Amino acid sequence: MATEYEMPRTKPTSPSSPTSATNEPALLADQLRRAFEGDAWHGPALLELLTDIDAPTAAMHPIKDVHSIWELFLHIAAWDDAVNRRIVLGKALELQDEENFPPVKDKSAAEWKKAVDHVKKAHKQLLMTVEGLPDQRLTEQVPGKTYNIRFMLEGVAQHELYHAGQIAILKKART
Repeated sequence: MATEYEMPRTKPTSPSSPTSATNEPALLADQLRRAFEGDAWHGPALLELLTDIDAPTAAMHPIKDVHSIWELFLHIAAWDDAVNRRIVLGKALELQDEENFPPVKDKSAAEWKKAVDHVKKAHKQLLMTVEGLPDQRLTEQVPGKTYNIRFMLEGVAQHELYHAGQIAILKKART
């Protein structure tokens, strides 16, 4: 007998539903894609937040001692790439400070466009790797870590959304 707080079972409409016939790497890739590109349940994803951001806005520091939108965006690419390399190469790796938050030296519109293209490319490469993973790889321990690949990939989506929230606040702080 159903209780008053149980919803009737229906056919899932979301490709990320746990009852969907899609494999787990595809579900993880879908969550990564939503966090980065859009169509997320929570609100705007990273790229959606950047639609009205130009180079001067991306480079500004409206809050003292806080990274700029540009720095955060490059940081996201650095970790997308690091996670991808951890999976593909099967090696432990950590980012040095300058890799973790790459400095923005040239704040021109052309460099902002290059930065956006770079971040998109790093994310796309990670998605391709995740989509190509067999399910059993998700339970492999990440070299040098105490967690598995599934946990790391879930963390990437969380990481991107965390910084999306920061970017949303920085956008509001600029005015």
